[in-house]
Amino acid sequence: MSKHDDPNMVSPYRDIQQVGDKHDLGEVERTLSPDLDKGDQPRYDKVDKELAQYVADEAFEISETENARLRELIDKRVLAIMITTYFIQAIDKGTLSFSSIMGIREDTGLHDQQYAWLTTCIYITILIVEYPQNYIIARVPIAKYLSFMIIAWGVVLACTALCKDFTGLVVVRTLLGLFESACQPAFVILSSIWYKREEQASRVTYWYMMNGAQQIVGGLLAYCFSLIKTGPLKSWQWLFLSYGIVSVLYGLFVGWWMPDSPMRAKCFLEEDKRLMVERVRANQTGVQNRKFKKAQVYEALKDPQVWGYALVQLCTTLPTSGLGSFQGIIISSFGFSLLETQLLAMVLGFYIIIVLLGSVWIVKKTKQNLLTMLGFCIPSFIGTICLMTVPTDTKTQKIGLVICYYITLSFWSAQTLALSMLSRNVGGQTKKAVAVALNFIIWAAGNAIGPQVFLDSDKPRYFIAFSTHLGCYSLLVVVIVGLRFYLKHQNKKRDELAATGVQEAADGRMIHAFEDLTDKENANFRYVY
Repeated sequence: MSKHDDPNMVSPYRDIQQVGDKHDLGEVERTLSPDLDKGDQPRYDKVDKELAQYVADEAFEISETENARLRELIDKRVLAIMITTYFIQAIDKGTLSFSSIMGIREDTGLHDQQYAWLTTCIYITILIVEYPQNYIIARVPIAKYLSFMIIAWGVVLACTALCKDFTGLVVVRTLLGLFESACQPAFVILSSIWYKREEQASRVTYWYMMNGAQQIVGGLLAYCFSLIKTGPLKSWQWLFLSYGIVSVLYGLFVGWWMPDSPMRAKCFLEEDKRLMVERVRANQTGVQNRKFKKAQVYEALKDPQVWGYALVQLCTTLPTSGLGSFQGIIISSFGFSLLETQLLAMVLGFYIIIVLLGSVWIVKKTKQNLLTMLGFCIPSFIGTICLMTVPTDTKTQKIGLVICYYITLSFWSAQTLALSMLSRNVGGQTKKAVAVALNFIIWAAGNAIGPQVFLDSDKPRYFIAFSTHLGCYSLLVVVIVGLRFYLKHQNKKRDELAATGVQEAADGRMIHAFEDLTDKENANFRYVY
C-alpha cells in the first residue's frame, strides 16, 4: 500500500490486552500508543512531512558495503564537525584553568571564592536556558543554529581579554554559558538522527574525548602563551583573544559545511538521502518531528530511566567541574613549576582519551554499557582515597599523587556512555527533547556546584571536596545498578509479549519506526543496557 493512501485499519495492538492478562505486562499495555491506525501499514499522517518524502513503507536491507560508504559520507560532514566543535568548546572552557596560573587571578584582583564562581556562573546560566535551548534545537535548522552559537561564544571569549575585575569576568562567563549551552544537546540529537544505534556509543565518545585532547593541546599552547612577557597584553589576554578569533572563523565554516538533516543535505544525492534515513529506521527513536506532544512530556518526567541518566550526569559532573577548574592549582600545590604543571596537564589529557576509547571498545566487545560504567568507577574510588590519605613529604609521594589525580577521572566513561544510552533508549521527539533538557539541566547543576566544594579555607588538600566526590561515586554505583535492573526488566516484558505471538512486539519490518512513538509506546522497542 502506498504512503499516500488513507487506509481504514484495526489497531496493531489489538491482541495485547488478552496477552497481558496472562503475563505481567501491565506497564507495556498502558503505554502503547492508543491511536495507531488499525492494520500493519505505516501511518504517514503521523510522520513529519519533510521526513515522509524519504521514508519507505517498510524496512529493507542495506548491504554492509553500502552502509560503510554512507557512514563515511556522514562522518566527513557531521562527525568531523562534532569532534572539532567540541574540541574548540573544551579548549575555550579550559582557558580559565590554564590562565589561573598565568596571572589572571592577580591581574583582576580575584580573592576568596571568586575564582570558583567564574566556573559556577557558566553552569547556572546553562541550567536556566537548557530547556529553551532544546525546544529551539528541535525546531530550527540545527547546523545553522549551531554555527550562530559558535560565532557568538567566540566573540564573548575574545572579550574576556578586556576584563579588568571580577564583575567583568562574571558577565563574559555568563554569556559564554548561554551560547555554549547549545553544543552538547545538539550533538546528542545529531547522533540519533544520523547514526545507527550500534554506532552511537563510539560517535559520542569520539567527540566527548576532545576533553582529553584539549588537555594535551591546551596545555602546550598555554605554556607557549605564558612565554609572552612583554607587549600591550598579558599572556592570558592573548590566550583568550586568540581562541575567540579562531572560534568565530570556525563558526562561519560550520554554517557552510554541515547539513541540517539527511532530508536537507544538498551535499548528498537524493538516493543517498533516502538510504541515510533508512539506515536509522532500526533505532526506532525517530529522525524529525516538530509537533509538540504534551503526553510525551509527561511520559519523560515519569520515566525512571530519564532520571537515571540525569543522576549519572550529576554524579560525574560535580567532581569533573571542580577537578577541571582547580587542576592547575592542585597539581602546582604538589610543588611542581609552571612548565611542569602545564606538561602534567597534557599527560592527563592522554589518560582521559585512553579511558574513553577503552570504555567504548569494551562496550563494543561485550555489549554491556552499564557494567562497563561500573568497572570504571573503581579507579575513581582508589584515586580519591589516596589523594586524601597519602602525605606529600617526598618527591615520589607527590608524583604518586599526580597519578592518583589522573585515575580519579576514570569515572568520565560513565558520563559519556550515559549520553549515548540516552540517545539510543529514548524514543519520541518531544520526549527526547525533554529528556535531553533534563539531562543537561542536572549536568549544569553538577558543574555549578563542583567548584564550590573546593573551599579556599580547605586548600591545598581540599579534603571536603574529595569527601563530596566519594559520595558522588557511591551514588553513581547505586544509579548504575538500578538502571540495569530496570532496563533489563523492561526488555524481559517485551520479550514475553513477543513470545506469545504478538507480531507488533517482534516486527522485523519496523513499519511504525518513523511515527514518532516513544520507547514506551512502541512494543517493538528494546533498550540497550
